[in-house]
Amino acid sequence: MNLTVAEENYLKAIYHLSEEGTKSVSTNDIAAEMKTKPASVSDMLRKLSEKEVISYRKYYGVNITPEGKKLALQTVRKHRLWEVFLVEKLNFAWDEVHEVAEELEHIQSPLLIQRLDAYLNYPKFDPHGDPIPDEFGDVKARPRVPINEMEVNQSGQIVAVKDSSAAFLRYMDKVGAYIGARVKILDKVEFDGSVEILVDQKKNVFMSKDVAANILAIQS
Repeated sequence: MNLTVAEENYLKAIYHLSEEGTKSVSTNDIAAEMKTKPASVSDMLRKLSEKEVISYRKYYGVNITPEGKKLALQTVRKHRLWEVFLVEKLNFAWDEVHEVAEELEHIQSPLLIQRLDAYLNYPKFDPHGDPIPDEFGDVKARPRVPINEMEVNQSGQIVAVKDSSAAFLRYMDKVGAYIGARVKILDKVEFDGSVEILVDQKKNVFMSKDVAANILAIQS
């Protein structure tokens, strides 16, 4: 099935908002994600519904169909493979790749993506720690927890970030918190939920609750 670039973008947004296809999404949530008006969203939802990639009833929310989920995962797969390529082969910083990958993800060439995957030696995760779906749409997720939910004296390894905006990634670079870094929770402030962490056993970093909630780790 051929989708336009706009239709692919909406379908990917619905997939992410629906927590990988497990729940309904409201029109207002989609409008906020796409930075547009609810009326424009409704027009697009009718088009996607006609192509049977979503089910949509006014006032009841939007659900992605199995076919829609398959197509969304293909777009996600391309996006994340291109991010790996840009970082590993073209020396982009991890805060520079999202917008470029947004354009590259719409290239319609399954053979190109197969060869890109092989060229990169079949990576399982993108530079931000998100799992890369395989060519069949299977996603190898791993258990992870926001570091603000870890207890004092617990340790772990940063494996992903929820917020992949350039501003947040630059903040991560500034404090030396990167994918693969070892962290230990030194203190949690009861008043505001902020945390003090030790990064790689050498650097103390104070983080707000919101920042720490966007950093995911595997506990060890």
